[in-house]
Amino acid sequence: MTALQRQIIWSSTLSFMVFVFLTGAYMFVFPLSSWADLWKLQLMDIPFIILTLSVSMAIGIITGIVSGVYGRRQMNNIDSWLYELEQGRKPEVTEDSLSPDLQGISRRIAKIQTQIAEKAMHSQRLATEKAEEQETRIQEIISQERNRLARELHDSVSQQLFGASMLMSAINETREESNGRETKQLKMVEEMIHQSQLEMRALLLHLRPVGLTGKTLQEGIEELLQELSQKVTMEIKWKVETFPMDKGVEDHLFRILQESVSNTLRHSKALSLDVLLIKRDQQVIMRIVDDGLGFDTNEAKAGSYGLQNMHERAGEIGGTMKIVSVQNKGTRLEVKVPILDKAGEE
Repeated sequence: MTALQRQIIWSSTLSFMVFVFLTGAYMFVFPLSSWADLWKLQLMDIPFIILTLSVSMAIGIITGIVSGVYGRRQMNNIDSWLYELEQGRKPEVTEDSLSPDLQGISRRIAKIQTQIAEKAMHSQRLATEKAEEQETRIQEIISQERNRLARELHDSVSQQLFGASMLMSAINETREESNGRETKQLKMVEEMIHQSQLEMRALLLHLRPVGLTGKTLQEGIEELLQELSQKVTMEIKWKVETFPMDKGVEDHLFRILQESVSNTLRHSKALSLDVLLIKRDQQVIMRIVDDGLGFDTNEAKAGSYGLQNMHERAGEIGGTMKIVSVQNKGTRLEVKVPILDKAGEE
């Protein structure tokens, strides 16, 4: 039963009770000689008792409709304010046009919005401090490990490949071409060793930490996607707008992007990937869309550590993350993060 229906029933019931009370009081003060007199007394050719009952019920129904519509309008206003609050936006409220009850509710909603904004700003500040504190320590450890791996690969595998390449070159130069088939096979082995050397050099060049060290989020996204587009056959498109962000927000968004792209490459079998990073209405919006196989989001939430980690990262910076996936249609991931000033206002 809706609030409007409930209000009409209550008003009609109240009107009927008032009618019964007034009729009883009238009969008590002016006793009738017979109950039939109630039907004999007429107004506009309508029995007086029927007319008064109809008027009372009509007044009750009209009153119920008016009050119900007014109450529903108030509830719609409250629902609209709560929706704006849920989306991370400040509700637009003009208290001059509101009733005293709604003015009190609007002030409480404004206080809640301020508290949420302050908590989001505090979370972003903590994430920034945590990212800055960990970045130096982690980058130092990664740099040391990277240099160690690069040195070991260069001193062992790379040197062995170089020696094998020199040996095969010497064999091919000094060997008589008595057997064309063996000569061709040895040439192929030499080419494979040479190609392995090129791959090893490329691997040594790519031994670097994956992060945003010395780069903005926009630069990191473009570098990651440009490098990815050169190595995979998938069509990759991106649109990245330039605007300032806190370091902690940039770091979390970049990690979410890395995890999402990794999932796309491993599981989706997609042919195209679109990445969008924009700022609208004091919100940073990052959207990743692919046309892959899709998956059941309900099952994935329960068993995927990667999705859970992305949701936690979005929450740590006061944002929200939504995933829409359709079987054989693709997946769409969208992260929204509010951007706050020093006072925690829009």
